[in-house]
Amino acid sequence: MLLSDPRVAAVPVHDSGEPLTELDESFGSSRALVRVSVARRLALARAGLPEGLGLRVIEGYRTAAQHAIIRSYADEIRVSHPAVGAAELERLTSRFVAPMAVAPHVAGAAVDLTLVDSGGRELDLGTPVDATPEQSSGACYFDAPLAGRHARANRELLAQVLRGAGLVNYPTEWWHWSYGDRYWALMTGATAAVYGPVGRDQVAR
Repeated sequence: MLLSDPRVAAVPVHDSGEPLTELDESFGSSRALVRVSVARRLALARAGLPEGLGLRVIEGYRTAAQHAIIRSYADEIRVSHPAVGAAELERLTSRFVAPMAVAPHVAGAAVDLTLVDSGGRELDLGTPVDATPEQSSGACYFDAPLAGRHARANRELLAQVLRGAGLVNYPTEWWHWSYGDRYWALMTGATAAVYGPVGRDQVAR
């Protein structure tokens, strides 16, 4: 299911009012902002990894950047699909970047992340983080066939610890995981999302 599916937008939001918090450098130099409970769940997931492995969060909360990514990727699609209509363009764009109304990153509910070793080197997960379906020939999809067995094993390990901590994956992006947003609610059967769009001024002090 893609984020452009009307069933995602139909999920009600009962925002908990939980603030954003900054991840410390143990999760990477980006020091991403996420909701407090997302940060706790990431710590729980990391604790489930084998010794010597960690999580590197590339990006969490974003607002203006979401608009820019939507525009950029839509332009890329128009080049490869010049006859595409508006509805199909939105659907294709949503494989890689969520519409603003339902975007988990805008709610502080999502992270883009990968696995690293004790030296901070990223493990092989098949594609770089943020590889588009076009750039990766579809290998960015979580369940895509992969050439190396290490990449598949690493994706399964990532999924094991993150799902165990209550996060859900967006299946077209192996690196994108969220908790508390509309997509999470739909995938888990929750009656409502607990996080909606939030302002940067809602950072915990």
